[in-house]
Amino acid sequence: MNPPTARRRKGHIRTSAWARLWARYRRRLAHRVGLGAVLALALMAVLADFVASDLPLAVRLEGQLHVLPNLVRPAALRNEDIGSLEEKLDPARGDWMLTTPVPFGPYRLDASLEMLPAGPSARHWLGTDETGRDVLSRLVHGTRVSLAVGLFAVAIYVLIGVSLGAVAGYFGGAVDVVISRTVEAVLTFPTLFLVLALMAMIERPTLLHVVLVIGLTRWPEVARLMRGEVLRVKHLEFVQAARALGASDARILFRHVIPNALGPVLVSAAFGVAGAMLLESALSFLGFGAPPPTASWGEILMQAHRYVVSPGAWWLALFPGAAIFIAVTAYNLVGEGLQEAMDPKSEP
Repeated sequence: MNPPTARRRKGHIRTSAWARLWARYRRRLAHRVGLGAVLALALMAVLADFVASDLPLAVRLEGQLHVLPNLVRPAALRNEDIGSLEEKLDPARGDWMLTTPVPFGPYRLDASLEMLPAGPSARHWLGTDETGRDVLSRLVHGTRVSLAVGLFAVAIYVLIGVSLGAVAGYFGGAVDVVISRTVEAVLTFPTLFLVLALMAMIERPTLLHVVLVIGLTRWPEVARLMRGEVLRVKHLEFVQAARALGASDARILFRHVIPNALGPVLVSAAFGVAGAMLLESALSFLGFGAPPPTASWGEILMQAHRYVVSPGAWWLALFPGAAIFIAVTAYNLVGEGLQEAMDPKSEP
């Protein structure tokens, strides 16, 4: 077999493996819906400034054209918003404006409201919070916060867990004992209480602190899972063949063992994103999350708690609660789909 043919054959095998994985994943409607919701949330996070902003997508005012002022924030429009710009527009001189679907930014206060928080209306579709900020805009931008915390925190603890678990499982001996005992010691602490204790030690917590604290406290679960997979994979025939051919431990570990042991870790990571998003919302609800005025789903829920008796701002609880439920459910469905798709006993 010549090298080009071998490469084509190898590429065909890889393509077929991905095709079989996708075929097993998409068998259930719930898994496809979950993946669609995850992609929609990611798109919402990326395009948040194009969906909800207090400055337009483009505006021509007094002969001057501003393109994407919602992103670049030009000095000429620094003290303006969509409402004030509408009052200055003069169609007779060719002024025009293209606004975002939600014409409010997450931090813009609406001074025209008589009572705060205000319920849903034609002006504010999901109402406002206690300071007059649009709830829908804060939900849209809160998607970015929740996904950023979930994805980056999971990336941190997966990297730590995979590294320590692979080393412990492959080399064994004293290294395995030290890492395993450390994992067991960290797992004895309830995650929420451990995170709260660490956040309480930080004088002025930021979003970066939230990501780091979650990432540095959730790695033991991944490390234990990775250790078990490495213990299984390192005794398989292809690993023994690589060792017999004189491959170094580093090459065997990174080239053969870790890639073939990552399947269950990827499934755990999908569930982990949902858990990290839920934990971030809980921290924000308790006042230990992202600092105000950062748009956060948990922070809106915290405001709802203050109005639970009177006057009863139900919209502050219903809409962010629904957003958290949808996001967590979507990632759990993706994790469940990956778990079934990677099961070798599953048939397409």
